[in-house]
Amino acid sequence: MKNRFSFTLIELLVVIAIIGSLSALLLPNFMGARERARDAQRKSDLKEIQKALEFYRQDKTPPVFPTSIPITPNLCWTSFGAGSPCPTGNVYMNKVPTDPSPGKQYYISVDNNNLNYTLCACLENSADPDGTSSCTVCGGGCSSGKCYVVNQP
Repeated sequence: MKNRFSFTLIELLVVIAIIGSLSALLLPNFMGARERARDAQRKSDLKEIQKALEFYRQDKTPPVFPTSIPITPNLCWTSFGAGSPCPTGNVYMNKVPTDPSPGKQYYISVDNNNLNYTLCACLENSADPDGTSSCTVCGGGCSSGKCYVVNQP
């Protein structure tokens, strides 16, 4: 009787095929998780920017909103401008957040009186329940067809 110490070629091919099939099924789920994580970061960033805009408005007489926000990443935004290290003055944001995907940005739209604003970010997950399909503020539309919009509270 022969002692069997190794696997046959057929057994190895079957195991490789099973592992390949499982990884092909699971890979799209991991990609979707990354999209959802970036979308969650965008929503959080817009809420932070919204709070900073409200602090800015409280410092101005008469109360107005800025027509733009600093878009250079990781700069401090104060009542005397943006820079690194922080310029003197009231600090609105220690670090201005940027979109987690390269080449994308957050959008702000302020009305003519500087009394109302709309913040917008394009979402990657088209099934996001918080997203809206009317993305006129978001630089001409989003590739997924969904955007997240934050208005003045």
